[in-house]
Amino acid sequence: MLRGWHKSSIIVCSVLLLGSMIFYSTASAESIPPWIKNTALWYGEGSISETEFLSAIKFLIENDLIDLEEVETEGIVSENLTSSVLIPNGNFDIANTGFYMPLNLEVTPGTTVVWINDDSVPHTIQSQDEQGNIIGLFNSAPLMTGETFENTFNETGVYNYYCSLHPWRVGIITVR
Repeated sequence: MLRGWHKSSIIVCSVLLLGSMIFYSTASAESIPPWIKNTALWYGEGSISETEFLSAIKFLIENDLIDLEEVETEGIVSENLTSSVLIPNGNFDIANTGFYMPLNLEVTPGTTVVWINDDSVPHTIQSQDEQGNIIGLFNSAPLMTGETFENTFNETGVYNYYCSLHPWRVGIITVR
């Protein structure tokens, strides 16, 4: 069940990518059409692309089936900010659509990012420069299933990373 929760969190992550405000949904489960529930299931199973899934979410927002309310975050000081990146099951397979979730995580300075290996094989997190070379900013040992790795990002910027065991799997942390 934990995997399903992380897959459904792509809805929240995609909304956060739309701007610098934090949003939350006030929709009830009864107001979500069955075709959207099926679409979420198909996305979770890897049967449809992330673009197709996000288009369905966009439809819900544009047709006021999900009511988003903006919450002002300016002036709020928070310590111990954390955010996570899921390494989903099947991520090792080059033909699989199991990318990091989210692929580009946007956070504020001071946030600790936690990578969670939910795949059936080990993965690493290796920081890269603009040319794709491994650099010493944050680098993990191989993470077995269920293990985590974390790094706190204090400086603004774009941080690229990849798995040295599966180099086709790349991700980005954007600190604003």
